[in-house]
Amino acid sequence: MGILSRIFGRGAAKPAMEVEAEADDGPWLVNAYATLRELPPLDFPHQLINRRDLSDPEMAGHLEGFAGYVLGRGDGRMTALRYHLWRHIQRVRNQASFTVADDDLPAMGNWVRRANAVLFLPDGSVCTPEMDVLMAADGDADVDAALPYPPDALERRARTLAALDGFTPKPPGGMPPALGVGEYAQRPASEVLQRALALVCVAVQGESVGAGQGSLLAQLRERNPAGIAALTPKETAFIKAAEPDREAAMAMSWRYEALNVLAWALSLEGAELGPADRPADAAALSQTMLEAAHDDALPGRASLRPAEAILEALDLTWRQHWIVRQAQQSGTAVAGLNADIVMERHFALNWLTGFHNPPGTAWDDTDTPT
Repeated sequence: MGILSRIFGRGAAKPAMEVEAEADDGPWLVNAYATLRELPPLDFPHQLINRRDLSDPEMAGHLEGFAGYVLGRGDGRMTALRYHLWRHIQRVRNQASFTVADDDLPAMGNWVRRANAVLFLPDGSVCTPEMDVLMAADGDADVDAALPYPPDALERRARTLAALDGFTPKPPGGMPPALGVGEYAQRPASEVLQRALALVCVAVQGESVGAGQGSLLAQLRERNPAGIAALTPKETAFIKAAEPDREAAMAMSWRYEALNVLAWALSLEGAELGPADRPADAAALSQTMLEAAHDDALPGRASLRPAEAILEALDLTWRQHWIVRQAQQSGTAVAGLNADIVMERHFALNWLTGFHNPPGTAWDDTDTPT
């Protein structure tokens, strides 16, 4: 089945040019891809064909097919616009298909902006809320077309860029914002707490083995059984190794910085996101988490900081990681940024928020592209 029929259904499997010609004499057939968790009411004149979200078992495969369509148009060259359009598709949480008359396109555009959506049309083009062509069927694009982003995300980016103004290399102004509050799908606080309990096991073991003091697995099993139970496959392989590798252990000891992010998100004692060249207080974090492991009531009362605070940290850390990676390519360090601290913070925040990762991505599979 072709991309048009997969997107619009078998009943719309007409040739693209034929459908386009009919649009002059009838309503527009539109497919909207929105990144917000909750789709705004379709408060403009339209005829609804279908709508669905990520609970639909076919949605993930559909979005994968749409992403493949975008990446394969024209010569397939990965331009900045194509890359960020692909990232938009990766964040899509709601899809709606409908028809709309010419006279109602302005009202539809207002809704599309509120939904933070892009549009797929029967001629194979992907368009902005203003109907500018982000990508035509042949892969061409309008040079003035710009992807939509939530207003709060754009404001957050402006604050981040101002905060990083003195750093070199300087993050480009065209680098997109991270997530808006309406796009952020919060993980349950109890899941974040479990992950933090596991991370303290990994970090403590890494510190001990890296310092040549041997494995603490027996003590961790006794003092933090919930953390041991929550280990990922990769963490389990490390922490239960008969002969732990000291080099791997040194790397794992940096997980204190990822732990610090999750503990901060949970507002736990000893966790603070200070300057990105200041290591976390490993002793305080360890004490806090080992006490938490024996607080049976904590999972029920645990809660996360407001979305605005977490997304502020995400936008800042993402751009800090961009600075660090750009500097590393030229063999230089950046004053005020510790590469390991920034990387661990970015990893934890991407897992926490789902940024640049498919929904529900496991810890071991979390990606941190910049």
